[in-house]
Amino acid sequence: MYHTSVLLHESIDYLAVKPGGSYVDATFGGGGHTRLILEKLGGKGHLYAFDQDMDAIQNAEEFSDNPAFTFVHSNFRFLKRHLRAEGLRAGSVQGILADLGVSSYQLDTAERGFSYRFQADLDMRMNRQEGQTAADVLNTYNAEELQRMFSELGEVRNSKTLALAIIRQREQRFFKTTGDLTEFCENHLMGERMRYLSQVFQALRMEVNDELGALEDFLKDAYEMLAPGGRLAVITFHSLEDRMVKNFLKSGNVEGELEKDFYGNITRPWEPVTKKPVEPSDAELKVNNRARSSKLRVAEKKK
Repeated sequence: MYHTSVLLHESIDYLAVKPGGSYVDATFGGGGHTRLILEKLGGKGHLYAFDQDMDAIQNAEEFSDNPAFTFVHSNFRFLKRHLRAEGLRAGSVQGILADLGVSSYQLDTAERGFSYRFQADLDMRMNRQEGQTAADVLNTYNAEELQRMFSELGEVRNSKTLALAIIRQREQRFFKTTGDLTEFCENHLMGERMRYLSQVFQALRMEVNDELGALEDFLKDAYEMLAPGGRLAVITFHSLEDRMVKNFLKSGNVEGELEKDFYGNITRPWEPVTKKPVEPSDAELKVNNRARSSKLRVAEKKK
């Protein structure tokens, strides 16, 4: 199986799919959310599914005969550009869903270089046709850039020590494989081994793919493309992502800065649908432990 969709029924229920509407699955992956949205549409309306990963394209073939489905091979940060190219106007989409987790398929495919569990080239690019690899980052960033990455994106406690050690290490030998990085980290562990390695690899992946920058671009485009009363549902797995989504749905910007109109009244562009984030049930966690850190937030664009 490519991927088990997290919070599948909860996210689609909160999206409140209306037959005849235009919807977006911004992170297609294995097509789990897409499949359920198309069922809800019942052949009426249209679903646009985005994914930048070439490996996801073959999953889209399952829906290729469905006239209500369009696959867009692109990073969701370019949402508005591609929807406009498909003929959609700003303010015309009824619902947009994004699941920000890395798919089980990506984690378990050794050659992608996402996991310390497998020996592979240090790649980690979601789109392997463009951009810098994880090896490029480790071998070219200066100490300050490495420290920021590990501290902010991985919450690695000894980020400064690790960054300086990487600089010294690459004077002798460049990092090329996941094994190189894992072996190196074994000598700098702080805390539990698996947690530490997960934090280091997560930070690298988020940096390589500019995941926070892409998320901010996506959120802005989503607001612009949604119709008044349209809903945005976002599933996060990382505290930084969740904070950005929470702030955006509260204030209209990822910093969470409340804006005021001419008369000094606070403007709130969203109406919350979920007062608190929705988390996976015990039943879901029993069958999919990777869902444990997921949070679903949903809001409606004010009319």
